[in-house]
Amino acid sequence: MIIIYTDGSSRGNPGPGGYGTVMKYKEHRKEMSEGFRKTTNNRMELLAVIIGLESLKVEQANVKVYSDSKYVIDSVEKGWLWNWIKKDFKGKKNKDLWLRFANVYKKHRVSFQWVKGHAGIPENERCDQLAVEAAESGDHKIDEGFESGLYS
Repeated sequence: MIIIYTDGSSRGNPGPGGYGTVMKYKEHRKEMSEGFRKTTNNRMELLAVIIGLESLKVEQANVKVYSDSKYVIDSVEKGWLWNWIKKDFKGKKNKDLWLRFANVYKKHRVSFQWVKGHAGIPENERCDQLAVEAAESGDHKIDEGFESGLYS
């Protein structure tokens, strides 16, 4: 089983933001993060999961995602996302990222585990650190989906 820990951060909502992802498989470990000049916390929470899943090199992998985001976990686990897709996201935000997520989610066997943020779970704490550092760095990309206003 591949384990993915994720976290997102924004300094202001909206504001500069970033995500942090830690992936573990057997003895292998990979950390990823990236900062954006203007985004939201929910977008970064979701993007952290997307980046982890997109980085998998095989399809149909068994994946467990640990996240402190009820927004992400509940949207998938409670089936809201699939209804949003049917209704073309009418009145919902982050369509661009949710469609990207749905595409990569279908390629794997993914389960979610909610973890309390800032509760001393080492990998979750590391994701938080990566996300905050990315948000506060001067090296920011443009979150096209947010800044274009098309999907916010």
